[in-house]
Amino acid sequence: MPVSRRFLHPEAAQRVARLELRARHIVEGFLAGLHRSPYFGQSVEFVQHRQYVAGDDVRHVDWKVWARQDRLVIKQYEEDTNLRCTLLVDSSSSMRYGRGSINKFEYACTLAACIAYVVLRQQDAVASVMFDNRIRARLPYRTNRGHLNDILASLEEHPPAEKTDLDAVFKEVVNSLPGRGLMVLISDLLGAEQSALRGIDTLRRAGHDVIVLHVLDDDELDFPFADPTRFEGLESSQTLTCNPRALRQGYLDALQRFLDHVRRACAASKCDYMLIRTSQAPDAVLSKILSDRMRLVRRR
Repeated sequence: MPVSRRFLHPEAAQRVARLELRARHIVEGFLAGLHRSPYFGQSVEFVQHRQYVAGDDVRHVDWKVWARQDRLVIKQYEEDTNLRCTLLVDSSSSMRYGRGSINKFEYACTLAACIAYVVLRQQDAVASVMFDNRIRARLPYRTNRGHLNDILASLEEHPPAEKTDLDAVFKEVVNSLPGRGLMVLISDLLGAEQSALRGIDTLRRAGHDVIVLHVLDDDELDFPFADPTRFEGLESSQTLTCNPRALRQGYLDALQRFLDHVRRACAASKCDYMLIRTSQAPDAVLSKILSDRMRLVRRR
């Protein structure tokens, strides 16, 4: 599978490839596979009977029940289906920030590439959506390995721009996607906190399983600035020249309130949440979240 080395390093891909991405909640799919569907079909696992009504296919009549009880009932089964995973990658202006070897957007793209690799390797379907205040690029669900190259190309062709509006974007996503699946949001959630949380709740109320990968730069989490500094807004034209030492504690207190609010909102919506520093190794982050979800599935 030829891939771009910019966002997916072969060594990292090998470490995460053995892990299977499983949706914790019931998901809908369109192929016979590994995940439970909320719909009834013709798989091998019997669920229940229901009363026969005119027009039902007589091939599904349970004739043994008819012979014993002289009544017609239909056998219903639970079908196994493939996972459909949608990668929601924030490409708003605030994602450009980063003083280290990689900025937030590049880190988010690396995570998206690795997740797409894992999903396609297990023969599930993956789609991608890149957004800021509107959807900038969208790729449909595909299961073939070559789809990874299309996703990587889309990531590289749409650099960060504009402000964030997750609420409006996710309403459009929900209205355009049939059925339910796994949504993986990769974002800094900055610039529109309430809009972001409403958007996440919109996905959950539509029945989707949601993972929130909250990517922030070390500078944003630690505020290490000491010398007089000029701060420039990435999603606004505002600037601030100040002594950072005088602002540090107030900034960290406000940041903690923001993080606590996001965590509580995700917990209330029953979303998986992980705060990620751009200094963390992406493969280690993915190994943790995928392993945690695999353990949750095994307990079901």
